[in-house]
Amino acid sequence: MKVRFENVSMKYDGNDRTILDDMSFDIQDHSLVSILGPSGCGKSTTLMLISGLLMPTDGKIFFGDTDVTKKDANARKVGMVFQNYALYPHLSVIDNIMFPLKMAGVNKKKRKERALELAELVQISEHLNKKPGQLSGGQQQRVAIARALSKEPSILLMDEPLSNLDAKLRKGMREEIRRIQKETGVTTVFVTHDQEEALSISDKVMVLNEGLIQQHSGPQALYDRPDNIFVAQFLGSPEISTFDFDDLKAGFDSSLRDRLQSKDVKLIGIRPESFTQVYGESGLITGVVDRIEIVGKERTVRLKLDNEQIVDITDVDINFTEGDKVSFTTNFDAMHFFDGYGNRVVIKDAE
Repeated sequence: MKVRFENVSMKYDGNDRTILDDMSFDIQDHSLVSILGPSGCGKSTTLMLISGLLMPTDGKIFFGDTDVTKKDANARKVGMVFQNYALYPHLSVIDNIMFPLKMAGVNKKKRKERALELAELVQISEHLNKKPGQLSGGQQQRVAIARALSKEPSILLMDEPLSNLDAKLRKGMREEIRRIQKETGVTTVFVTHDQEEALSISDKVMVLNEGLIQQHSGPQALYDRPDNIFVAQFLGSPEISTFDFDDLKAGFDSSLRDRLQSKDVKLIGIRPESFTQVYGESGLITGVVDRIEIVGKERTVRLKLDNEQIVDITDVDINFTEGDKVSFTTNFDAMHFFDGYGNRVVIKDAE
């Protein structure tokens, strides 16, 4: 099922603060889209609006060609998976999965057949007679997904579904969610604050901040071609380093310097893996090695520049020690350019 928002805004009664501001977007049928952003950006509110648990202050919401703006959650036929799973503790796994079908009046034989199919899909068949309290967090999440899928929803909505799991289990479950979505083909909207989750499983990612869509695109485009400084800084660990144009312009030839000035470039972003060490002080940046951090195969160098700015650098050979003065440069293609408003400026190398 395709989802479309047309100029949707949301304010809560008695609160002048706008939660979502004139939001328009499409979610394609059979796709998995993540809504990503910091706390309070409007992620869960967007999900609640899709579900029908909230109604917008302004604008329209469509499922396919049908206007569902005034329809409630039951009429929209959505499935929801929450952070706390919301399983019935007194019911067995199979009874939890069958419960929505029971409430819908489906006969016992058919709802059991459907529950067994879904248990197989989410790989929980061997635990059908257990109660939720006897299951691990990941197993409970599988049951919650199966229950949400039991009524064959038009859309599956997931609100921070993995946040209660440990890191290893989270990685396994996000792969399972992607597998299940691919097998069922159900349009899925996945809310998370975890960029790794969003980038690893999604067809598209919508980045929100302060109730506004910052960018809605494929995961790699978010990282490689951020639309603005917020997206550039929100994605990536360690964070992208940003420099005032005036602080770097001495390292550019006159032609490039003139092009950047003509496009009103004010900020330049360089991701930590894009730096290359150069010898002497002929690099784009020079500073003192403040710290070298080694965690497994990851190597991070923390460089302190003369102006006290800290720059994190990764994926370089460590042939220096803390306290050494070293220089780094980067390729033109690895630089991100932004104007004074923080919006991306496209500078072609052939210009």
